[in-house]
Amino acid sequence: MTLSECLREYIAACFSGLWIESHEHSDAVLEIAELCRTEDWLLAIWDIERGLQVSGQSNDDTGPADPLAAVRSVNALAGPDTSAVLVLKNFHKFLNSPEVIQAVAQQVIDGKQNRTFLIVLSPVVSLPVELEKLFTVVSHELPTREQIEEIASGIATEEGEFPNGAERQAVLDASMGLTRFEAENAFSLSLVRHGRLTAETVWQIKSNALKNSGTLSLHRGGESFDQLGGLDNLKAFCLRAMRRQQSAHPDRRPRGVLLLSPPGCGKSAFAKALGSEVGRPTLTLDVGSLLGSLVGQSEGNMRQALKIADAMAPCILFCDEIEKALSGVASSGQTDSGVSARLFGNLLTWLNDHTSDVFFVGTCNDISKLPPEFARAERFDGVFFIDLPNGDQRETIWQIYLQQFELDAGQSRPDDNGWTGAEIRACCRLASLLDVPLAQAAQNVVPVSVTASESVERLRDWAGARCLSADQPGIYAHSNSSTPKRRRKVTGKPSLN
Repeated sequence: MTLSECLREYIAACFSGLWIESHEHSDAVLEIAELCRTEDWLLAIWDIERGLQVSGQSNDDTGPADPLAAVRSVNALAGPDTSAVLVLKNFHKFLNSPEVIQAVAQQVIDGKQNRTFLIVLSPVVSLPVELEKLFTVVSHELPTREQIEEIASGIATEEGEFPNGAERQAVLDASMGLTRFEAENAFSLSLVRHGRLTAETVWQIKSNALKNSGTLSLHRGGESFDQLGGLDNLKAFCLRAMRRQQSAHPDRRPRGVLLLSPPGCGKSAFAKALGSEVGRPTLTLDVGSLLGSLVGQSEGNMRQALKIADAMAPCILFCDEIEKALSGVASSGQTDSGVSARLFGNLLTWLNDHTSDVFFVGTCNDISKLPPEFARAERFDGVFFIDLPNGDQRETIWQIYLQQFELDAGQSRPDDNGWTGAEIRACCRLASLLDVPLAQAAQNVVPVSVTASESVERLRDWAGARCLSADQPGIYAHSNSSTPKRRRKVTGKPSLN
């Protein structure tokens, strides 16, 4: 449902207080103005710079710039046979005054009788408690694929500037999730640079826009599954789920996976390589960056981040080490006034109810810190355990990094029993950096299976019969053969003196 269709219903039902959450005020105002012309309603628009402007009057004949006077003036605009709509731009900045709050509340109540409507246009929802029950929040959605294509056609007007076929679809895929203003900028920059619309320029603009939001970042690296040793079952599962046609059966859409493993076993690398393998952008969600200082800001940031992910579908949403962000949910009421619990609730609801083609990849190193409801069925397609790599997998990983760091593949290697892929990479990198043999570089590497042997073993015990194996089809079966035993070395009989 478009913004104008939604507003038509609410105004017809005499909802006299409406709050439109939008970053594109000019486009929202255009839709409201067109609706008012169609329905023969009087439209007035107020902002702090231009004051009150009433449709049909000269631009020189402006009303008060004072926000309190603007709210009070709406009663004089309405006639006996017509409705009046007052749009207040960025009015959330003025709702910290008791006089303004009281005037807005009274006007919303009076609007039921004289059919005057207040519409607050703001990029955030920041309602004082006195107004929470009086306003209805309406979202101004990001442009659809059809609207993006219309914007592109309006900018790339010359022949050949807007490509056809697969290249056109790539440009439109890259544009999803941008505002109308951002899309226009991206298309214009692409024409200046290349003389035609290209997906690469649009991706650059989108990456910058996501950085500005501070909640999501865009990863578009060149990683592939060939750079990851092992994980054969996990790779095959995700590729089969995401490459299957979903259009005829939308309920079959893939939901995502939760990856559990000791640190350094390739969880993050897999999530980044998956996007390249299936041709989808990978969005990284940093839960810590969602936290805000104002009441309700954190929850609003979470909703906005998930809304952007929905708009960018099909895509991959990656959340790394999710247990560190959500581990305090149980005691959230005593530690952070319930903010973590509400963020967790928002994420759970989205995981369960979202209908967009967003594949969620969550990773954690200690699933015992997560609430049990997080990993229940139908929130993820599978919970996979990534074990320490076995001998064949370590050999594959050695070959990958020996070639990457241009090292002699024939030189002797250190004892790598219990090593992770990250530790093998560290050994190769140090050997290249210090120009020393692998065996000497290995003296600077202490594997996590030694430094945290108890927690690694506890994690493997928990995953046994509970998680799917990332390496082989079926349930993970615990085997401690790849974890080195820690032995206490006795050098002599202690003295009794």
